[in-house]
Amino acid sequence: MKMPKAHPISWILLLVTTLAILATSVSRIILPTVLPAIMEEFHWSATEVGFLNSAMFIGAFIGATFFGILSDSVGSGYKRGWTWICCMVVAAIGGILTAMCTTVNAMRAALAVLGMGTGGAEPVNVAIIGEWWPKEHRGFAIGVHHTGFPFGQFLGPVVISFILAVGTWHDAFTFVPLLAIPIIILQLIFGTEKNQKKVYKWIEDHQMTKPLDEVEAEGKKPSLKEMVKNVGVCLQNRNCVMAIITIFIFLWSEAAITTFMTLQLTTVAGISLAAAAVVSGASGLTGWIGQIGWGTVSDSTGRKFALRIITAGWIVATLACMFINTEMSAWMILIFWGLFRNSPFPVMYALLIDSLPKSAGSSMGLMIGIALGLSGFFAAPTAGWIIETYGFTAHYVVLAIMLALSYIPLTIIKETVHKDGEQAEA
Repeated sequence: MKMPKAHPISWILLLVTTLAILATSVSRIILPTVLPAIMEEFHWSATEVGFLNSAMFIGAFIGATFFGILSDSVGSGYKRGWTWICCMVVAAIGGILTAMCTTVNAMRAALAVLGMGTGGAEPVNVAIIGEWWPKEHRGFAIGVHHTGFPFGQFLGPVVISFILAVGTWHDAFTFVPLLAIPIIILQLIFGTEKNQKKVYKWIEDHQMTKPLDEVEAEGKKPSLKEMVKNVGVCLQNRNCVMAIITIFIFLWSEAAITTFMTLQLTTVAGISLAAAAVVSGASGLTGWIGQIGWGTVSDSTGRKFALRIITAGWIVATLACMFINTEMSAWMILIFWGLFRNSPFPVMYALLIDSLPKSAGSSMGLMIGIALGLSGFFAAPTAGWIIETYGFTAHYVVLAIMLALSYIPLTIIKETVHKDGEQAEA
């Protein structure tokens, strides 16, 4: 596997956007990691806590949809950086408000704000990196960029466990979202119009394909008509609709697993909360392998091929989770899951940018908004009820069956990459 060639600024923006995804990932992991502590303080059952988790996903639905569509209207390329900065400011405000909450309803509202910020940041951030790299290496760039999620899923619980050792879950919500501040500064420094023009000239000089026809000039302002048009274009595209359905299933399964993993580790495996917080992020140790590997493979063998293999890996890993009953078994199974856990998302993002290059933010915003928002809203309460009623084994069997159903929309999706790596018409 050869290292792709790109302009130095493209590599710098890849680092910046990867750090941005890491910050988003860590912010999302706070609630599942400190869930047992919240349950103890408020005396909530697993089902009730599931509805608390749903509030954050309602916010993600609103944020991803709104900010994703807004970013297309504001402008592509370097202009998206401003929309992303707004998202991270909203997330930081939501985290601080959550830490200050003294009632359950106030916490739900604050988590919804946090969800709006993190939900909006993801599609905008993916669109940004997709517009700073040549089309020929889009899967690689998005795959590397998305390693921020597995790294965040591992580092987040580690950082939070240190915070819990000296403070409370309130402190985690106060300090973690502030990690975005240095990343915002880097985005402002490097994500400029001048730098994007340099990158596009380099791509042309090296006889590669620019992600956009031209760097947009200043002066374009968003309009409601354009935003509505972008939504219509996305929902009429077969790949966009099938992507929403497929990612809905993956995100449902992920939310159901991660929300109650620390609970399973503390109650079934008998691990302390601090230790469980660290173990629950074990998938992050290997997540980067699947992200980069399958993203790069999809550039040459096709997006659908990669997604089929990833789905099979998800099913095996999900069924294996029912055998987690010791700390060692948890490490082994979750590390294996890491090879597949985040892999479908960058491949699907690349598919959407291939299919709708001029509406990338809108399509990914709709996919993340609808899939993440709706799956997160229903997944946690449903999983909580299944666990309380039938146990963890039934919980994982149900999730494996759901994952198998994702092969149906995958069959309908139209491939956007020829076997030789050339872009096909979506």
